[in-house]
Amino acid sequence: MRKILTVVPLFFLAGCVDDSATFYADGTREHTLTVRRQQEFFWKDDAQYTLMAARLPECQRAIFLGEMPLDGLEFELFASGDNVWSLRAGKYVWQVETQGCTLVAEGGDTTATGTKLGTYVAESKKTKMTFDAEAVPGAAPAAAPPAPQ
Repeated sequence: MRKILTVVPLFFLAGCVDDSATFYADGTREHTLTVRRQQEFFWKDDAQYTLMAARLPECQRAIFLGEMPLDGLEFELFASGDNVWSLRAGKYVWQVETQGCTLVAEGGDTTATGTKLGTYVAESKKTKMTFDAEAVPGAAPAAAPPAPQ
């Protein structure tokens, strides 16, 4: 009987989504911005989203973004200055700085300032969340591989 009681709660968690995507600010694991998506119950169409900002060892903070649709959600990431970042999802914008690890602003203003760095994409429940980086303006295209001889 105990085995059945142990397995039943695990069944309810089996279909839940719990994933994340990360932007590496300076190319290392010490300075990152990660968006995490967590579905509380498998039957819910929404997930809880959290921004985890880190600039180790000085800054490490989780900022709750809210409960939003599980599928088809995109968060655009903008660099707004030295260690200042803007995250936009639809009509909502959050601005965080990783120097002092604070949430600078949040609200309904859809204006996100700065250079767009990429987009966190949560296409569906069945696909893993990803970070799609923007092409850097003025950067040279990748060299073509040498032709076979």
